[in-house]
Amino acid sequence: MTFRTPILIVGAGPIGLALAGDLAWRGISCTLIERTDGSITQPKMDLIGPRTMEFCRRWGIADQVRDCPYNPDQPQDNVWLESLTGYEFGREPFPAPRDAKPPAQSPVRRERCPQDMFDPILKKWVEGLPQATLRYHTELLSFTEKVDGVTAKLRNAAGQEETVEADYLVGTDGGASIVRQSLGIEMTGKPALTYTTNVIFKCNNFWQLHDKKKGYRFIFIGPEGTWSTLVAIDGYDRFRFSVVGDETKRTLSEADVRALIVRAMGKEFDFEVLSIVPWVRRELVADSYGTNRVFIAGDAAHLNSPTGAFGMNTGMQDSVDLGWKLAAMIEGWGGQHLLASYEPERRPVALRNVEEASENLRRMLSPRLKLSPAVFATGAAGDVARREFGDAYTEMMKREWFTLHIHLGYIYEDSPIIWPDGTPAPDDPVTTYTQTARPGSRAPHVWLSSDRSTLDLFGREFVLLKFDTGLHVSPFVRAAEQRNVPLKVVDLRRPEVKSCYGSKLVLVRPDGFVCWRSDKVPANPLGIIDRVRGEVTAQVRKNPSLQKRAGETLIDTLAGIADSS
Repeated sequence: MTFRTPILIVGAGPIGLALAGDLAWRGISCTLIERTDGSITQPKMDLIGPRTMEFCRRWGIADQVRDCPYNPDQPQDNVWLESLTGYEFGREPFPAPRDAKPPAQSPVRRERCPQDMFDPILKKWVEGLPQATLRYHTELLSFTEKVDGVTAKLRNAAGQEETVEADYLVGTDGGASIVRQSLGIEMTGKPALTYTTNVIFKCNNFWQLHDKKKGYRFIFIGPEGTWSTLVAIDGYDRFRFSVVGDETKRTLSEADVRALIVRAMGKEFDFEVLSIVPWVRRELVADSYGTNRVFIAGDAAHLNSPTGAFGMNTGMQDSVDLGWKLAAMIEGWGGQHLLASYEPERRPVALRNVEEASENLRRMLSPRLKLSPAVFATGAAGDVARREFGDAYTEMMKREWFTLHIHLGYIYEDSPIIWPDGTPAPDDPVTTYTQTARPGSRAPHVWLSSDRSTLDLFGREFVLLKFDTGLHVSPFVRAAEQRNVPLKVVDLRRPEVKSCYGSKLVLVRPDGFVCWRSDKVPANPLGIIDRVRGEVTAQVRKNPSLQKRAGETLIDTLAGIADSS
């Protein structure tokens, strides 16, 4: 049996679902296969970052994510403590989802929506798009890349082998990606940061068993340092307990994890263990993101510690970057180098985010370096030691809690399909984010009305924002028409929008990234169109800061905070 699909996507986790949905939303037919039934017993992630929520807003599913079954009244505090019945060293308060507000830089807020709630939302959306075909219990056996496409061998739910002919293949098949391995792509970094064990357990009266205020994440610190974490995975009665571990591989029995959960509570209590999954925390980025016809995205391309919630959200950005480019190739207006821009745009972002996640882990584990026994002593001396340690740890951990720039401020600095305007690159802080329309940046959010953002203008085509009625942009429009590039012109006369975008003319790509801006109509608009559609590209510059292996930078603050104990 043989069938044809323009694009074959392997792996129906959130990244594969997002890519299939984005393509179908753009009118591009695709087939998404998954070797399992798609059910999730252990949610790998539970935070939908603001950029991912901006994608969901674009796709029309933001309300479903916001209204997912997570308890909207569950406070989202991060807490560090000895045990739930012991000393609390500090906490960073965050409001419950019902009370949270979007940041000034986005029309949407981040959402607490664990994977076993998020994936079904994506699945329902994809299944409602006629251009997408979703097939579970279908396994990729092998594939062969040709000049004009890919031939793949599959095994379907009935155990029968099938052949599929596709123009392109994308592996979104996780950290052990068959697609990546078949291409012979290695991953660089650290294969084992910690051997961790996750336990999902249920306890109906959990919050009545101790004196601590409710929160989302609890970090347990003992005389040996940080040893486990606990999160309110659904905000009601389900919890994820993680034995953080170290570089030593250990196998924990149910009796072992039960004893550790009791230690975290500080006393015996009744609870039901639902699942136990050992896993390895990694710091790896693929050396290549694919070939001419085969690509990888998500965990297949980068693996990081979940500290910071960057993994899935970085993968969602992969899917959107790749989605519009694949659509352009299928529709015939994408240039010969367009898909080659995927790696130089997305790999540096992965290196940045993977490294930041590892440094978040080091901060969280820093009490292992040096922790004064006085922190656990009773009396006035213990109170002083706890306050000093707690205040220092609280200040250090803010870098993980406030990461808007990581989610929204990534820049395609060395993209070969971006037309630079000569302005210097902005700083790359983690905890603060200043919007910019400098080419290579996410187009800024400004409210146009009470419920309409500038971001709502972008998605399906190139958009030329025009802030001066005296400029005649018909040559630009004709150049786009000559290359069959979808383009719409939007006149915006509000000064606050013009001030944020910084030029009289700003060109925004289908993925919502600025690719050119100027105060003048270009003398050669066709040259700009050919650059941004990937027909003619710039030489990719080598940035030494992006070539280092993720995670090599030492964090001076870790030693400082350890000494402060």
